[in-house]
Amino acid sequence: MKDLVQDGKEYIMRTYASFPIVMDRGEGMYLWDKEGNKYLDFVSGIAVNLLGYDNEKLKNAVNEQFSKIHHCSNLYLNEPNIKLAEKIVKNTSFDKVFFCNSGAESMEAALKLARKYANKNYGEEKIEIITMKDSFHGRTIGSVTVTGQTKYQEGFGPLLPGVKNAIYNDIDSVKELVNDKTCAIVMELVQGEGGINPGKPEFVEEIRKICDENNIVLIFDEVQTGIGRTGDLFLYQRYEIEPDILCTAKGLAGGIPMGAMMAKSEIAKAFEPGNHASTFGGNPLASVAALVVLEELIDNNLLDNVKKQGDILNKRLNEIKDKFDIVKDVRGFGLMQGIEVEQDKLKPILEKAAEKGLLIISAGTNVIRFIPPLIVNEEEINKAMEILEESLKEIE
Repeated sequence: MKDLVQDGKEYIMRTYASFPIVMDRGEGMYLWDKEGNKYLDFVSGIAVNLLGYDNEKLKNAVNEQFSKIHHCSNLYLNEPNIKLAEKIVKNTSFDKVFFCNSGAESMEAALKLARKYANKNYGEEKIEIITMKDSFHGRTIGSVTVTGQTKYQEGFGPLLPGVKNAIYNDIDSVKELVNDKTCAIVMELVQGEGGINPGKPEFVEEIRKICDENNIVLIFDEVQTGIGRTGDLFLYQRYEIEPDILCTAKGLAGGIPMGAMMAKSEIAKAFEPGNHASTFGGNPLASVAALVVLEELIDNNLLDNVKKQGDILNKRLNEIKDKFDIVKDVRGFGLMQGIEVEQDKLKPILEKAAEKGLLIISAGTNVIRFIPPLIVNEEEINKAMEILEESLKEIE
């Protein structure tokens, strides 16, 4: 495996600070590396592999579709994509869907649609976008501009003009930035990379009111919180506050690259043929995978498991917090939870846990994130917490 790690360093651009582990195969909740080491996976490809590894339904659906047609241009329609769009529309508050390949791409589509809508309906001066400090929305120039963390933006200027940063959960800071030129407000309902910080319900409600009163498009980024991660199909459904546009990706197709931008019909009709596109977006292979994921969540009660196991995970994390002084806080929803730890202890804890067979990752500078596949059970949560406790003891 050392040769492969070295080859990776030699030939792959260094855009990730990767662990020196070469993964080989997976089954259920577990991964094995090339040396045969077994890991309990509480990362799930960064909230992507919702059905775990080697899922029979997902595998069979993808294999069957591949034998028919795995890709066709959006110049033509394909049945899996039509069925997927219908499934999404009938289970959300949106009327139209645009398919792409990633969360960043879904955010790019949302920013373009918001500006196009504002331009058509309120004039070319209405271009400003308000986003939140400590947010994360992607790595493209547009999505990184609306990301409220300068560390992701350094060296890439000039960035998209007309973007202003408010303070998350501080409604007065938002009101100070709103004017006649404001066309959109972009926000996560839980700031993921910002440290698993949930939005206060009253803050989100006030944002909705501000948008309604000022003809502003409200964009929710549910790239990570969406597709069942928090126990609801989308987290906005728990808040009972509807955005005009919603971005999602990550777990949508269970590990096959896919993103989606959904919108209300009044907003969606601002796009006309030629305004936006994605070559691979909504291809039949990704679409059948996404249909399997949504069927498991909606029709086969996987959402119930997320709620049940999320409660167990939260209880165990709070028990650990009571035992260890270096654990400062527990927060999150469902199977997207985090513990705040002392900053200098973060990396050693992640490394120690990996040595002991548990994969966990960070969120921000001092939070450990727990985002396992949604098929996780109580026994696997307890095992993960045992390894976490052992790691904390050794580090503390």
